[in-house]
This record gives sequence, C-alpha cells and structure tokens, in this order.
Amino acid sequence: MVSTQLMLLFISSAGIRRAVGSNGPAFASAFMANNAPLAPSAVVVPSSSSAAVAAIASAWRTSTPRFMSTEAVPAEEKTEEEKAAIKAAREARKAEKERKKAEKAAKKAAKKAAEEAANRIDEVTYLSVSEEESYAPMGDMTTVMSRSRSGREFVNVGDIGGTDDAKIGPGSKVWLRGRLNSIRVKGGSCFLVLRQNSFDTIQACFFKDKENPEQSAKMIKYLKTLTTESMVDLEGTVSPAEVRSASVQDAELVIHRIHSVSKADAMLPFLVEDAARSEKEVEESQDTDRPFPRLGQELRLDHRWLDLRAPANNAIMRIQSAVCQLFRESLYSQGFVEIHTPKLIAGESESGAGVFTTDYFGTTACLAQSPQLYKQMAISSDIDRVFEIGPVFRAENSHTRRHLCEFTGLDLEMAINEHYMETLEVVHKMFKHIFENLETRWARELEVIRTQYDSEPVAFTEEPCVLHWPEAMEILRGEGFDMGDGMGDLTGAQELALGAAVKEKYGTDFFMLDKYPSEIRPFYTMPDPADDRFSNSYDIFIRGQEICSGAQRCHDPELVTKIIEKKGIEMGDGLKTYIESFRHGVSPHAGAGIGLERVVFLYLGLDNVRKASMFPRDPNRCTP
Repeated sequence: MVSTQLMLLFISSAGIRRAVGSNGPAFASAFMANNAPLAPSAVVVPSSSSAAVAAIASAWRTSTPRFMSTEAVPAEEKTEEEKAAIKAAREARKAEKERKKAEKAAKKAAKKAAEEAANRIDEVTYLSVSEEESYAPMGDMTTVMSRSRSGREFVNVGDIGGTDDAKIGPGSKVWLRGRLNSIRVKGGSCFLVLRQNSFDTIQACFFKDKENPEQSAKMIKYLKTLTTESMVDLEGTVSPAEVRSASVQDAELVIHRIHSVSKADAMLPFLVEDAARSEKEVEESQDTDRPFPRLGQELRLDHRWLDLRAPANNAIMRIQSAVCQLFRESLYSQGFVEIHTPKLIAGESESGAGVFTTDYFGTTACLAQSPQLYKQMAISSDIDRVFEIGPVFRAENSHTRRHLCEFTGLDLEMAINEHYMETLEVVHKMFKHIFENLETRWARELEVIRTQYDSEPVAFTEEPCVLHWPEAMEILRGEGFDMGDGMGDLTGAQELALGAAVKEKYGTDFFMLDKYPSEIRPFYTMPDPADDRFSNSYDIFIRGQEICSGAQRCHDPELVTKIIEKKGIEMGDGLKTYIESFRHGVSPHAGAGIGLERVVFLYLGLDNVRKASMFPRDPNRCTP
C-alpha cells in the first residue's frame, strides 16, 4: 500500500490532473521553476517531501504539452460548416430564450387586460329599449347626437309618490333625467338626490347585490365617479319611503340603471346649496364652527347659469315669465293688439335719457330707449289699443340697485275719448290681474322664493288709488322733507317715504301719482290745461318705488313742435316722421311704460333689481 504522504500525479497531453497532499506549496514552487513539458505517465512519488518535488519537476520538464505557458497554443481551425452550425445553434438558443420571454410577457399582458376589462366601465350608447338588456346598467352615456328615438318614456319627479293615488306610485319602473343634487357612497350602498326644474327633488338608492357581487362592485365604482350638478339618466322602481332630504317625501327610487349624460366639473365656482341659503341663515352661521360662505353678487353674476339653479333664483325667472303672461292675458281681454317696433332708430326716442349709438351703414343710429314714438304711430294707424314686450336700452351711468342699462319694457298705448283716467283704469285692472293670479296660480314658486327672500303679497285697492302732485308735496313736507318750490323730481328717499305714508293712510302698496311738473317730463307729454307748468302725466309705485311712467300724449302737431323747440331738442328725421303721423289725423291717446324687472324686484321684495334679470346689463357688466 502506498503511504498517505505519497502524491499520485496523472499527466496527459491535455494537461495535469492532480492530487495534492500536504506539500502543495512546495510543489507549486518547484513546478513553476521550470516550465519544461512533462512526459505523459503515472509516477509514484516517494514519501519524502524533497523527493516528491524533484520527481514531479523532472516529469514536467520531459513532457510535450505546455501548462501555464506564456506562449499561445494554436487552436484547431474549424470548417465553414462547423462555424455555421455553431452560429445556428447559438441563434436557436437565443431565439428560444426570446420566445419564452415574449410568451411570459404576453401571458402577463393578457392577465392585466382581462382584469382591466373586468373592471372597465365603458360608455353606453342607448339606442332602443328593446336592446336594453344588452347595455351595461352603468357608465357614461355617449354624447346625445340624435342617433335614435330609444322609446324610453321620461317622467317628472313631481308626478311620483309613495301612495296608490299618486300619478306614478309604488312599483312603477320609470326613467328620470335630472341633475345630481347630492350623492353619498359608503361601503356597498349609495344614496343620491336627483333634481328637476330646480326645486323638484327625489331620493334614489342602490345596495350591493350579494347574488351579483361583481356587477354591484362596478355599479358602486361608477357611482363614486359621478359629480354633483351632472345631468344623469336614471332608471328605477318607485318604493314607499320616509325621506326628509327631498321634495318627494313619501317615496324613493331603487336604482337599476344610471348613466351620466353631461358630467359637471368636480370643482365648481360655488355650490348651488350655498347659493340657495337665505341671508339670515348665512348670518346666523357666522358664529358657529362651520360658517356658511357668503357669495358675493359679482361671483354669482359671473356664473349666472349656476346661480339660477338655486331654487329661489330659478323661481324668480318663472315669476318674471308669469308677469309677462298675465300682462298679455289682461290686455288681450281688454281689446289690445301686440305689436313689435324697431329697436334701431334714427334719433332719440326719449329726451333727457342717455342713448347708445351705433354705425348704420355710414350714418348714426340709436338703440331704442322705448317703443314710445312707434306705439303712438300705431294709434295713428288705427290700431286703437296696442302693447309690446321688448328690450329697452338706457345709456345711463347709474350704479344703483334699481337701474339697468338694458331691461324689458312692458309698454301699452290706447286711444282715449276724454281723459287719461281711462288709461289708468285699464292699467289698474291689468295690475290687479297680475297680483291676484301670481298668488294663486304661481303659489308654489312664491313659496320657494319667500323661503330665501322674505316678502309679503302686495296690498292694493279695488279701485285706482291716485294721488295728485300737490297732495304728495304736502305729505312729504309733513315727513320733514324740504320740497322747495315743489317743481323738482322726487328722490329715492322721498319716494320711499311717500310710499310708507300712503300705505299707512290708504292701506295700499300700489298707487299712482299724477300731475308731475312739465319741466321734468318728456316732450311728448300733454300739458295740464289748467296750468301748463304741470302735465297730464303719472307714475305708478310699488312699495314706494316707481315701476311705471306714463301720460296722455301730446297729439297736436303744432303743440308738440313747440314743446320740442322749448326743450331745445334737435328735430331729426325720426321726430319729423313722428310728427307727420299726427298731421294726417290721430286719436287722442295715452299710455304707459313699465319695467318688467322693476315689477318683479319690488313685488318679491328683493334687495337688487339684478336678481330679477336673467343676465343683467349695467355700466360695469356686459357679460355673460
């Protein structure tokens, strides 16, 4: 047996396969001392250290192959076929690696796409109720572009109720379109309030369906994306319920489908909820932990469309419409004809009032300050009773709470037989018709308005309450005003004081004052036959503020010409044709011009006439 200290070294032409014992370092030193080749053989080395080292070194020097040599060993040259095969194998391995990588990426992308598809809420193009089951029950509606008539029947919130005698009662499946007034999503449930016509609201709800959890999750996800003030279509079933947060308080809708038709921005200039609060409510909140914001008038008017969504403000526009409707009703019943007069005229229609001018094909034209001249010429045309509802323009740099640069005029003119009181009786009858019917036929709108803007119905007398100028001067002097010679126009404070005194004395908010001084009235006003310092003119007041100005017109061409000259008014082409119509014969006549916004503003007790105008125009505002 060979000793454990022996080292067996097998040497071949390819190199050295070695077994190294405890004398490895010594072997390496001797081995590296001479790099002569070692003949291929098997050598049994004696056990002594020095002998072992010498034997290995000797064998190495006689060997042909070189190990650890600094001289390169020439490689065997490969054929072109071998090189091509090696290259092909290498490329095949690389392609396989890329294939596996792409396969892995494709599987990952497919998994991700499947997850996204499962969670994606696509737009819905609702073309027909017959295809409804193929449409997702949630998702934004594609833009309504008159693609089809789907057959859906939309209902009004006001028709829904929780009792069997309601027009649309429990169990009814309905479609509603409305504005998202509010929404609250928590966990697997959602409660929202839908608003129609600004002040009709109904609650709708959705609860997670345990039998269809995936679709319920998508519905909850979609509901979370809806923003307040968005327009939505909602399909649901009417269910009896006790609700405090909506105008329909005995029913709610269980949501089946909901689609946004027009999505509102998440951040709005202000909340409609804040715009709907009364000044008293805002003021009382200022000392609490959560005071309500006070919205400035300019902010509201800059975004008037949003401000008009507040129930009271929206209802004011409906009252404005109602006043026009009732004005027409009364005058039609009294034999009047509606006319439409030009708003581009060659000269001023009112003396002493500012006028807007514009170029008219190289000449200067004015925006009509009233239809005055034309409604008088209508009388000359043998249309004995006429009225018009149209725009009026006044270039007056007034910044008061009751003046506008553009407003809507309610004008009337009528032939009279003997006295302008005939016209005042017609006007009184017309206003009575307006006041009485507003309180009955538009009671709901008034209730909504008076929730935010406090007011009482206008008090009025059965017959016209007419004060004469001298009596008004006496009343105002009694109230402490210095009226001088009594020939000047009334100030706002004097009008208010006169209104309060008339209310106390005669019990009416609505009265007429006649016999104004001629000096402060327009050129077309008929002078008082007893004293031409005064005139057959009148103003009409509500709550101590003027809403109407009128008079018997001066239909005598020579007299009106004389008045025009006396007032220093230039006789332009417009006035010449106006006077010429009188030279061809005209009935005596009288009329009145009423400011629509003033009537609404004062009837409702508002603090500013701009609240009674949809998009007001004043010296500082010409938009929106």
